[in-house]
Amino acid sequence: MDVYDTIGATYATTRRPDPRIGARVAAALGDASSVVNVGAGAGSYEPPQTVLAVEPSAVMIRQRPARAAPVVQARAEALPLATGAADAVMALLTVHHWADLAAGVAELRRVARRRVVVLTWDAPVFRSFWLVREYLPQAVAFDETRAVPVERLAALLGGARVEPVPVPHDCVDGFAAAYWRRPAAYLDPAVRAGISMLAQTGEDALRPGLHRLAEDLRAGRWQEEHPDLLDREEFDAGYRLVVADL
Repeated sequence: MDVYDTIGATYATTRRPDPRIGARVAAALGDASSVVNVGAGAGSYEPPQTVLAVEPSAVMIRQRPARAAPVVQARAEALPLATGAADAVMALLTVHHWADLAAGVAELRRVARRRVVVLTWDAPVFRSFWLVREYLPQAVAFDETRAVPVERLAALLGGARVEPVPVPHDCVDGFAAAYWRRPAAYLDPAVRAGISMLAQTGEDALRPGLHRLAEDLRAGRWQEEHPDLLDREEFDAGYRLVVADL
């Protein structure tokens, strides 16, 4: 069973696209007039010039809005598309789920005529994020078993530029670091269900750390430990756009 057939049921609610991140994705795609979205999920950040979305999970496909691009159920490692089918191919927060990274990246390069855009995260930077460093080390330990080193991804793409994607303090896309300035959100089971790192780690493993976070918030200790975050507008948690021109 695909992992998102299990954990993806709430993604259309908790993983809404943030317009500021969307603007960075659009800028990375440049003037591409046709785009294929691989690992498309429920369609977040899908630009209007998307000609096809590729997604392996039926659960995720059912959450795509009626106005979304046509979708085919398939995997990145075997894209059902002709060589050079689109100006650009994008793959956002998905490569860490692929069974064969090299095969999947080769398929992105085969289908794209001009550009490949991948959104991923830099594990060494993310490791310092307060949530996983102080409260949920089990989650980051799991995450690093599937993390793709940015340098390896760039090499598989044949060379690429890497662009930081800072997270706004009021980010509406509920990925792992979205609530860096809103720590109480991580106590909400619905929020955790929309974060694959937490959903796959499991509630039993997370419970002690979440209990400590709740206690620290009630006592004001979290605020005392993180005064530098309270007035910041954005935060670098390690998210990166990897952009390759072919």
